Amino acid sequence: MHTVLERFLKYVQIDTQSDPNSPSQPSTEKQKDLSRVLVEELHALGITDAELDEYGYVYATIPANTDKKVPVLCFCSHVDTAPDCSGKDVKPIVHKNYQGEDIVLPDDPTVVIRMKEHEDLPSQIGNDIVTASGKTLLGADNKSGVAAIMDAAHTLMTDPTIKHGKIRILFTPDEEIGRGVDKVNIKKLGAKYGYTIDGETAGSIEDETFSADAAILTIHGVSMHPGFAKGRMEHALKIAGRILAKLPNKYAPEHTEGKQGFIHPTSVEGGLETAVVKFLIRDFSDGGLTRLAKLLQKITDDVLQGFPNSKAELKVYEQYRNMGKVLKRHPQVVNYAMEALQRAGFSAPIRRSIRGGTDGSRLSFMGLPCPNIFAGEHAFHSKQEWVSVQDMAKASETIVHLVQVWEEHS
Repeated sequence: MHTVLERFLKYVQIDTQSDPNSPSQPSTEKQKDLSRVLVEELHALGITDAELDEYGYVYATIPANTDKKVPVLCFCSHVDTAPDCSGKDVKPIVHKNYQGEDIVLPDDPTVVIRMKEHEDLPSQIGNDIVTASGKTLLGADNKSGVAAIMDAAHTLMTDPTIKHGKIRILFTPDEEIGRGVDKVNIKKLGAKYGYTIDGETAGSIEDETFSADAAILTIHGVSMHPGFAKGRMEHALKIAGRILAKLPNKYAPEHTEGKQGFIHPTSVEGGLETAVVKFLIRDFSDGGLTRLAKLLQKITDDVLQGFPNSKAELKVYEQYRNMGKVLKRHPQVVNYAMEALQRAGFSAPIRRSIRGGTDGSRLSFMGLPCPNIFAGEHAFHSKQEWVSVQDMAKASETIVHLVQVWEEHS
């Protein structure tokens, strides 16, 4: 018998960090270390078809126990943690009965989780907060979601009075580096509708995400010996610097909120002759993405007027699109989730957009409408990451209510 906390504490101690610089799928073999554990646990629950494929995906089925014709549902979370912060040797700490105090993490006392800096902490008074020890991220993104799905699977497999249709479980690798569903087999998955369990605030569902592109700007300058460079050298890195300096603050992540889009430079590499700048472009509409890409091109062209012998190429690549476009055509997917949240005790469930993306963004456009339900994770990708035990338990409870809602409405 496991609880969601016991599962979570076990999962976060397995290093599953993904690697954006690796061409393999999954990007790191160590992600499969957790996936193998999950398959073993699913088998122990009596889910006989649980399997791990060559690409790092875990597929499993909870059989229907109703005579009704219920659409097949999929619940999905990702096993990898972000490359932004170490996920090796995570030491989770449970801070019981939180009373609003600053949480000083023992392995690095400079890492302090303060209520005034975390808007969801005031609602956690009396709850049990889980953090890392100060040297690593915690891994609540998205192992809190994995634990919630596994705990819900335990409930559904051991309580036949809870009526539900066929349920598919999907655990993915490499979500944090944008490749979470690159190799997923939608036909094999065989679900009609899906839910990622990868959100933040308890009682929330996200039915809209950013639309997202990546952009690579390659600048070709003019190389010259610095002793004889006057009037002739055109330094590629300096050109890149001027382009970056001209990006408007109103389109920077640190100056935007709500549904405002942004252009976000993520890296600069190169030297005198060639420089490469990588960007993320985000907006809630495809038209907004196009406008931001055109702005980046115009800034580049304007800067290059001062460097007549240099040139640059801007290439834009699609990453994912706003899942709200798909979910609007399937309103019951979100409506039933809202009903499940109410049954789980959230009298005023929160329906909102997310300034990011999930596996559900791409799954929705692959034919699996897939909003995002809370998992309770906060301050993700950082050493201050935290989650409450009670929120994880509520996420698991919400899943159980949700499968019943679908069965009752079928």
